[in-house]
Amino acid sequence: MGLTKNSHKSTLLQDATGLKSNHRDITVALAGNPNVGKSTVFNALTGMHQHTGNWSGKTVSTAKGSYIYLGRKIILIDIPGTYSLNANSAEEEVARDFILDGKANVTVVVCDAATLQRNIALLLQINQTNNKTILCINFIDEAKKRGITVNTEKMSKMLGLPVVAVSGKKKLGLNTLSDEIIKMHALILPEQKTTKTVDFSATQINARAKVICDACVTKGENKGFLKDRKLDKILTGKLTAAPTMLLLLAVTFWLTISAANYPSDILANILFSFEKVLYNFLEKIGFHANLCNLLTYGVYRVVAWIVSVMLPPMAIFFPLFSILEDSGYLPRIAFNLDKCFKKCRACGKQSLTMCMGFGCNAAGIIGCRIIDSKRERLIAILTNSLVPCNGRFPLLLGIISMFFVVGEGLDTLKAALILTCFILLSILMTFICSFLLSKTVLKGMPTSFILELPPYRKPQIFKTIIHSVFDRTLFVLGRAVIAAIPAGLIIWLSANIFINGQTLLSICASFLDPFGKILGLDGVILIAFILGLPANEIVLPLIFLAYSGGSLLTDIGDLTIIKNLFLENGWSIITALNVMLFSLFHWPCATSLLTIKKETGSFKWTFVAFLMPTVIGIILCFVTNLIYNLII
Repeated sequence: MGLTKNSHKSTLLQDATGLKSNHRDITVALAGNPNVGKSTVFNALTGMHQHTGNWSGKTVSTAKGSYIYLGRKIILIDIPGTYSLNANSAEEEVARDFILDGKANVTVVVCDAATLQRNIALLLQINQTNNKTILCINFIDEAKKRGITVNTEKMSKMLGLPVVAVSGKKKLGLNTLSDEIIKMHALILPEQKTTKTVDFSATQINARAKVICDACVTKGENKGFLKDRKLDKILTGKLTAAPTMLLLLAVTFWLTISAANYPSDILANILFSFEKVLYNFLEKIGFHANLCNLLTYGVYRVVAWIVSVMLPPMAIFFPLFSILEDSGYLPRIAFNLDKCFKKCRACGKQSLTMCMGFGCNAAGIIGCRIIDSKRERLIAILTNSLVPCNGRFPLLLGIISMFFVVGEGLDTLKAALILTCFILLSILMTFICSFLLSKTVLKGMPTSFILELPPYRKPQIFKTIIHSVFDRTLFVLGRAVIAAIPAGLIIWLSANIFINGQTLLSICASFLDPFGKILGLDGVILIAFILGLPANEIVLPLIFLAYSGGSLLTDIGDLTIIKNLFLENGWSIITALNVMLFSLFHWPCATSLLTIKKETGSFKWTFVAFLMPTVIGIILCFVTNLIYNLII
């Protein structure tokens, strides 16, 4: 019998996991260290019958799913990865409490066959407190390629519990695992008292794990290990690590930006084609012409613009990021940058959340959950917006193309080098601000964390794309749309309300103009950044809208026309440079601010996150403009 779908309906009860169940259902906790393939096993068993969300009362994400096997509904709870039941973080606390509170009928501990001795320590802890435990040895197929064989029968006898070898990626051994879950659930065993602390010293656990693995694991010629070490000499070497990281980052950006243009144009054409339909519908049901214009060419157009510009790059960047994660390279980035962040009294894991910020700052802020220390997590959240997200790249690349690339056509190499310099500046500023925060309002010493370098693996590209799109891209896009709706209304009103012959937009721009001139900018540029709060993608069109005196956001594809319009309105090379600096360092977008508020639960820290990059941008623009004027 295999895994089957079932439309069986019965009276269901809401259990502690958040999924509905009845007395025949089996709730299974899927536990294990990070990077052992828990999610792979979870996805292989549940397929698309799953959902993700925050654990009740905590900003700790969890995945829940179910499947039918031999007529029984098995509910899987993928609890956060943990190295120990002696919790040191919110994630480990959630994992510990769920296991110790007996909310699961069976606990399956997933281990990586290639790092079995290190993984079994957690199993031994769990087995003290839970008498219905199963050991699931994952990546057994990869282990064989590396010359590793595991005697599961002997290990089962030594541990006194079922041991199942599986390959979540190839869906091998999953039926056997499901059989053991049903058998274990049916066993009537004496009740076992559990406590929130575990008495079993680390020395004893590691010693017993070594004895078991020495007796049950045979290691032959490990070509895979030698291959990994050769790769590590390049990817984590002192002289080659940084250039390799920059190269991979550049390639990721290039693929994201170049591949997103065409689908963005297609999506924009599709979405904008509905404008007339929407206008006619609103007019038909009796809406006033002004209200039709407001809702269609104000609210809908801005939402359509943001969706068409944000969705394709995120749909490309997040899968690429996930592929790097699945391949085993992201932990090595944390390893490479750990010393830099430690010198800033921050956490090396911040490097991963910073990299996520290049795709979307809101996603990077959510990713800060992986940092155990509350202080270090807060530093990572506050500094994440210092790196440019994909929404800022169109403006940065547009300015580079118009003002810094000389000659006909786009000198891609020179443009890439200039963009890389700005990216390096943002990373440098992240280090500086992390250090200053840790020395002032967030004082403290950096904490240590276990950094496990998993074997390099071939990523599951199709599943990676599906899950990254649904779990990251659409989630972030949803928040962006929520922020875009009121912004569309404000933009249309400001461009269409006239006072003494001037639009409200031009009045606000004139008011801000003196302050903008001090920064080497002008009032139009500042008001465009302010109205671009929902998404950085609309800043350039807003500048074009204000200069041209139009009443509606319009698609602008010809950079020559834009450059000429900018030059007519007093732009120079210093204006272009300061626009790029201010694009790099200004307040986070509305989506990021909403995410910061949700993750920190504090308006104070949300305001700090708003203020810090803004002050940096103002200071840099002021100093740059001052130096330029003194020289000229």
